[in-house]
This record gives sequence, C-alpha cells and structure tokens, in this order.
Amino acid sequence: MVVEIEGVPLHLAHPDELPVNWVGQDDAMRQLLAAWLVVDERDLPMNPRLVGKPGVGKTTLAYAAARRLGKDVYIMQATVDTRPEDLIVQPVIEGAGKLRYVASPLVSAMLRGGVAVVDEGNRMSEKSWASLAPLLDNRRYVESIVAGVKIRAHAEFRMVATMNDDASTFDLPEYIHSRLQPQILIDFPERDEEMAILKENLPFSDEYILEYVTDFLQNAHAADERYSVRDGINLARYATKLRKMAKDAGAYDNALQVAILETLGQEAMRYAPRP
Repeated sequence: MVVEIEGVPLHLAHPDELPVNWVGQDDAMRQLLAAWLVVDERDLPMNPRLVGKPGVGKTTLAYAAARRLGKDVYIMQATVDTRPEDLIVQPVIEGAGKLRYVASPLVSAMLRGGVAVVDEGNRMSEKSWASLAPLLDNRRYVESIVAGVKIRAHAEFRMVATMNDDASTFDLPEYIHSRLQPQILIDFPERDEEMAILKENLPFSDEYILEYVTDFLQNAHAADERYSVRDGINLARYATKLRKMAKDAGAYDNALQVAILETLGQEAMRYAPRP
C-alpha cells in the first residue's frame, strides 16, 4: 500500500500475523487496555512499556491486546544498531537515479491507525529514541529527515514498548522514560496459568510431559532462576519429539532429562522434578 504525505509517496509495511493467544494474567491485559483507552475528546492514549524477564510473554500480551481491539499489529524489533531512519522512513534505490521511500512498521501503524510494538526497546540507543520523542507526547508526530516530511499519527494509533529486565540493555533517558508510561510489570505465571500456556502452545503433547515441565518451571521460579515459559515450551516440544522417536513407548523420564540437558544445559538439571 502507498500513502502520499506532503507529495511524497510512502510504501507501507504489512501488519504482522502471529498464531498466539494470551492465557492468564488478566490484570496485565486490563492494565494495557486501560492505558490505550481514550475517555474524552481531550484525552490521549498512553504509551505503556511492558517490563519483565525474557520469555514471559510481553510481546504476546501486546499482540493479543491489539487483536482484542480489532487492530492490525506492526512489530518493530529494536537492536543496538537501530537508527532513527530505521524507525521512520528508509530510502530504497528503485532504478537509475530513482528512490522509493519505505515506511517502517511503526510509521505504517501510525498512518493506518494500528498498534506499533517496539520490541525490546531498551536495546535501542538514546539517539534513536530521541527521534520518537514528538510521537510520545501530545504532538503525536515524527519527522523524516530522509524524505523531508512530517508524519502525524492517526487518532486510532496506539503504541507499546516491551523491555527486558536484564543487564544487556541501555538505560532510558529521563525525557523518554517519562513519555513511556505506565510501566506494566509482567512476572512469571502461576502454576495453573503456566500449565494452561503450555497446553495452548502444545496441544499435541502428552499430559505427563506438560505436568513435568510445569513442575520444572515452578521449581526454577522458586529459586529465582530466569527460565521462562518460552524455555518450557521449547523443553516440552523437544521432549515430545524425543518421546515420539523412542522405541519404548513409556520412555518419558529419559526423554525429559535429555531435553533439559540439550535445551537448557547441565545446570538446569537441579530443577528437574523427582520421578
């Protein structure tokens, strides 16, 4: 799709389609939807940030919340190499002496009234965040130096940033920190929620494997270990495959122990449930 802004054609990105569903932690979903709510014509949506350990489902929550509102979702993966022009508009050589301007997923969401998810936003430098400062306050626009245009957000545009709670990230500058509010904390799920997530993602896996992996994750959480439900899904998926390949139809425990060793390493064996 092409949209013309101040006489400049912008080629828009396609929305993302993910086969995910949010299970449990209803409070987090309610808080995110409340941040996006507009209660009066003088009101504006907020730009929340979802904070938690890697793998707890921050991106899944953002996507599921947007789809619950019936909105298209545009995911922008942030890295240490993300530049301001990556966030806004990039020029692409189309032919001899001819440029095509390609809008980022974030700008595409702005123009289409969708939801932009800036994933792992605290891996991004201050210079890149600074280019989004006008978007995150009541001005709600960005400027493309490359294309020479000012791009205003659709009234239905919503934004959320996910941020990992680990050491391999930048500290947000205060003027950005104050624009990305509220902060919604996503913690490890309770046992019944964790089991439901595993069942949702692995409906083909045996109950025994799912129960075992749920117990493994709960043991790890109790020890403040960082293994997440994402690790649990990988662990259960691999154990299911190993079990399928085994000659002994009942070889669950061996498949599970091998799966722990080969997906998470020897140190994870301390959290393996006793047979």
